[in-house]
Amino acid sequence: MDWIKETLSGTPEIALFVCLALGFALGKVRIWKISLGGVAGTLIVAIFLGMFADITLNDQVKTIAFALFIFTLGYISGPTFFASLNRKSLRYATFTGIEVVSVLAITAVAILIMNLDEGTAAGLLAGGATESAAVGTATDAIGRLDLSADQIATLQANVGTAYSISYICGLITIVLLSSQFFPLIMRIDLRSEADKLWKKLGGAADEATAAPAAPAVVGREYRVTAAAGRTVGELQADLGEVSVEEVSRQGATLPLSQDLRLAEGDRILVVGRREALAGSTPRIGAEVDLDESMAMNLDLADVVVTRKDYKSSTLADIRRDFAEERRGVFLQRITRGDHELPVQPETLIQRGDTVRISGAARDMDRAIPKIGFRVDPKVTFDMVFIAVGVVLGFLIGMLVWTVGTIPLTLGTGGGCLLAGLLFGWIRSKRPTFGQYDSGAADVIKTLGLATFICAVGLSSGPQAVELVKEFGIGLPIAGIAMTAIPAFVSLFVAWKIMKLPAPLTLGSVTGQQCSTPGVTAVQAAAGNATPLMAYTIVYAFSNVVLPLLGPIVVAMAHALQ
Repeated sequence: MDWIKETLSGTPEIALFVCLALGFALGKVRIWKISLGGVAGTLIVAIFLGMFADITLNDQVKTIAFALFIFTLGYISGPTFFASLNRKSLRYATFTGIEVVSVLAITAVAILIMNLDEGTAAGLLAGGATESAAVGTATDAIGRLDLSADQIATLQANVGTAYSISYICGLITIVLLSSQFFPLIMRIDLRSEADKLWKKLGGAADEATAAPAAPAVVGREYRVTAAAGRTVGELQADLGEVSVEEVSRQGATLPLSQDLRLAEGDRILVVGRREALAGSTPRIGAEVDLDESMAMNLDLADVVVTRKDYKSSTLADIRRDFAEERRGVFLQRITRGDHELPVQPETLIQRGDTVRISGAARDMDRAIPKIGFRVDPKVTFDMVFIAVGVVLGFLIGMLVWTVGTIPLTLGTGGGCLLAGLLFGWIRSKRPTFGQYDSGAADVIKTLGLATFICAVGLSSGPQAVELVKEFGIGLPIAGIAMTAIPAFVSLFVAWKIMKLPAPLTLGSVTGQQCSTPGVTAVQAAAGNATPLMAYTIVYAFSNVVLPLLGPIVVAMAHALQ
């Protein structure tokens, strides 16, 4: 046993990856509908490993890991955050406001009643609000207090321990409330309400959970009989979501135009949605085997919505306003940040959203410039742009404003978050540079946060038992209150005052806490993706604001003592 301690203490890099492996394995364990997730699992493993052996990760490793995480968080959130600053979306910022006011007020009460120190108060807020990023900003703020090195180390360790306790309580609370208890309080069948909203958005009754057994977009070849004498444009208008891509007459390919009149015996290649082509034979003619000379490959592209004059519009509005420009181009998917939205007529499309479209190359070349910028699949990470952004974040974090005796600073966390927001916004405006593939961003974000949390947990281990003994049951109770009170307030505001549909109400409640496990549970209960329509907007606001509470709660706890 001693050699294990010596190995872990002497080579902390081994301890780091042991914590990551065991932590993410623990995070996958599901009890009923609840799992901790890899980051929280890593923190718990690190705390226990810190009790077992004296392990310290280099401070520079911790700082770099958190800087990469928080910059990436801001970079991903930036386009959605700024795009949501419009009349249709801005009302959802109400829920972030409720969250901020509630958690600060509850934390202040807990400080006064339980005499919490700065570290414990910050960890309580971060865990109860299920906002891991606040751990980093608070830890950084504590490091700038005018205290001895030992005092700062103790307070920073308390952040991790208090966070782990209140996070577990907060996670269980938000999952149970949003997916189980709130629908009972509202006296609704969530699945039925979600189905009604799905249909209102334009979806079919079984689209929410059905998986297509065949491709959504297909190409078929017909021999013209019934459509003889009609123009290409008339036939397309009759069939709906289809495009005539080629016309062959007596073995020769004709120049394609909307005014081209079809003749009996022509062979035409039609591409479109499967449901639009189903049953089209009586209106065109017999379907025939695809001639290899007429075969074509569909182009597939991810396109960021960046048009200068673009204003948030529903998918139905876009389809109506650009009926001709989008002919032959078919929408496959809509993503906002890390989340996929339902492809339905009433789904709101914002600047910064990424749409996946397919179609013939000539149709794609016509349509893409009217949408925005095509993502280059060969480029995953613009190192120059990202590195410059992180440098700017460090510089912003070095700025300090002193109010009385309290140094107020954004620190590394706040500075890199703001730099990420700025650079993400610049990227949405000028997408020819600064590409950050969503897969690469997710790896950097997850690894950066998990590494930072591991460092916090390893240093928290020795003080964890003393902290639990000191505050006892008070921390779990405060953690539950930190989650439940703002959730109940937001439920009342969304359901009774704003009159939001039930799925959007519950999506807003989980979004204000950036709780992915919460909205996942709500989606499972709803049976479709409608809760995400509100969640993604509120998530964007809370993802920006909640990490900035770290320095605020440290300053507040320092002032109240």
